[in-house]
Amino acid sequence: MAAMSLHDVVRLRPLQSLQQTKEKGPRFRGRFAFPRLYSYKPPILGLGYGNRSFITGYRDQSTDSGGSVLGVSDIKEKCNKWQWRGQYSINYFVSSSSSNAESKPSLLLVHGFGASIPHWRRNIGTLSQDYSVYALDLLGFGASDKPQGFPYTMEAWAQLILDFLNEVVQKPTVLIGNSVGSLACVIAASESSQNLVRGLVLLNCAGGMNNKAVVDDWRIQLLLPLLWLFDFLLKQRGIATAVFERAKQRDNLRNILLSVYGNKESVDDDLVEIINGPTNDEGALDAFVSIITGPPGPNPVQLMPRINLPVLVLWGDQDPFTPLDGPVGRYFSSLPSQSSNVTLFVLEGVGHCPHDDKPDLVHEKLLPWLAQLGAL
Repeated sequence: MAAMSLHDVVRLRPLQSLQQTKEKGPRFRGRFAFPRLYSYKPPILGLGYGNRSFITGYRDQSTDSGGSVLGVSDIKEKCNKWQWRGQYSINYFVSSSSSNAESKPSLLLVHGFGASIPHWRRNIGTLSQDYSVYALDLLGFGASDKPQGFPYTMEAWAQLILDFLNEVVQKPTVLIGNSVGSLACVIAASESSQNLVRGLVLLNCAGGMNNKAVVDDWRIQLLLPLLWLFDFLLKQRGIATAVFERAKQRDNLRNILLSVYGNKESVDDDLVEIINGPTNDEGALDAFVSIITGPPGPNPVQLMPRINLPVLVLWGDQDPFTPLDGPVGRYFSSLPSQSSNVTLFVLEGVGHCPHDDKPDLVHEKLLPWLAQLGAL
């Protein structure tokens, strides 16, 4: 699920497994429950993050600035297939309603864990008014192949993105990613040239493919033995099946989504189905286990210094999985004061998936930034 921590998605009951108390510190509750790191409200609201970053409020609107939310079925009907490496079918979508789009960079939308192309339903209509908008389902998600035995890694997804740009888009492109999709875009951008990637937009970037990445956070250090044990248990087919079947139940998914969205009205039946539908595909269980138990992949803290492209960072301040005071959040919060190519906006009252949580607020910051990139 784009909106969730990789280990949080497998909890067997609604999360309240790690709570912070002033008197006792962290404590565990519930069985087989893997926690979001903690609930966080930044004490620094109202302060700037350097001269290139800001904190902003939200205007309560239910649709994007173009007034349109694409139907999930409409998106699915208009999707295409592309063969990656000659053997894997990758589902993708393209939309443009502007005659001027050819003179501008294309946009590629990359979802997060457990999500797929329709997770951008509140954004495609607005963005395609001025740009050619592409979106894809990463291998293992959505309507893309879920090959059994495939070693899912962040590097593989990044290579998929670069190959898609080379073979399908074939023009300079701005990469826009959420969560692990953001990290895949960071890796791709760090390995590409400006002829291929024109800019980078990160929506609550993940620190790794799974929670084992952020080992310098005391919360993760506390949980590491439990995470390692769970990895071992997940590699037992019977246990993995039971966990997966429970995790993908609609009520469980809805509870998880509600815990990571600031705007609870955005958690509708369509969103639950966007997450739930692909979990019934052949190979979905194998992908789930491989991603959670696999290597976390490259760290964005190590990769960002290599990137000289324009970068826009949008960060929901109510994100329980990559919070502002966690290692990844702190790093990205400090970037504008260190790198002139980075612009940061902290989005007030927004969770882990800003683009779907409060799309108007994202468009308010994204569209002017895109316009500054200029024509090709």
